[in-house]
Amino acid sequence: MTKLQVKSSTIKTVAYDYESGKLEIEFIRGTTYQYEEVPVHIVCCLLFQAESIGSYFNKNIAKKYKYNKVGE
Repeated sequence: MTKLQVKSSTIKTVAYDYESGKLEIEFIRGTTYQYEEVPVHIVCCLLFQAESIGSYFNKNIAKKYKYNKVGE
């Protein structure tokens, strides 16, 4: 996965694996989470259409997909 730096006050980087549907979010505060089975259209909206990446993430991803903290 290639990490993309994003312009957000809460999220530092976003990475996505098209084959597995895993979305990796690295937060400004230093924690990283991987979300499972996230559809590509959700990731595209997050990166290219959302007015606020953090708000879009909270509304459409945070509590809707299984996740694991990376590094634990």
